[in-house]
Amino acid sequence: FEKVTDYTCTLVKKERIDGQLTPVLVMAMSVHNEPFSVDLRWIEPKNMTGQEAIYVTGRNDGSMRAKSAGFLGAIGFMSIDPTDPRALKTSKHAITEAGIGNLIHCFAEKWEVERRLNLTQVHIGEYQYNKRRCIRVETIHPTNPDNQFLSYSTLLYFDKDSKLPIRMECYDWPHQQGDAGELSEVVSFANLRLNVGVDEAMFKH
Repeated sequence: FEKVTDYTCTLVKKERIDGQLTPVLVMAMSVHNEPFSVDLRWIEPKNMTGQEAIYVTGRNDGSMRAKSAGFLGAIGFMSIDPTDPRALKTSKHAITEAGIGNLIHCFAEKWEVERRLNLTQVHIGEYQYNKRRCIRVETIHPTNPDNQFLSYSTLLYFDKDSKLPIRMECYDWPHQQGDAGELSEVVSFANLRLNVGVDEAMFKH
């Protein structure tokens, strides 16, 4: 990933918020890695088509620039704190946590802690996602002493060609032994294109 300067993809995600799964959110995503800059443009669901969010590290006093869908979009872009409740209505994560780089950093830290605790079951195998051959890493936490783990199980899919993670699934602890845990979060980076020369102008609003 250190060789990647920018990338585009279709971001597909769904999360459990306040006990309910959000609808599937589909966004066109463009990212510059230095400085970290991200542009998200909603495609689905239809009632969110036209919504856009932009964040650039070190710009706009830490705010992101956002434009609403529909009639309110005529107002144009406005500044909003990335952790504002309006921004987190359909996501547990702020835009500052978006992207493949943040995903890699997060799991690098988590897996190092889990390696020291030595309580995690790990299963690794080949899998196909979105017509891409992947290495799928499944981590399972049968117990959760001191609430050190955030999920019962996590699946991370590494594209065999790029070696980058392109999908993550997280599941909560099952209510009864033997049951499958409920999906808490799934994020996919589909149609990933690396080092395409993303125009910096798209981050200036």
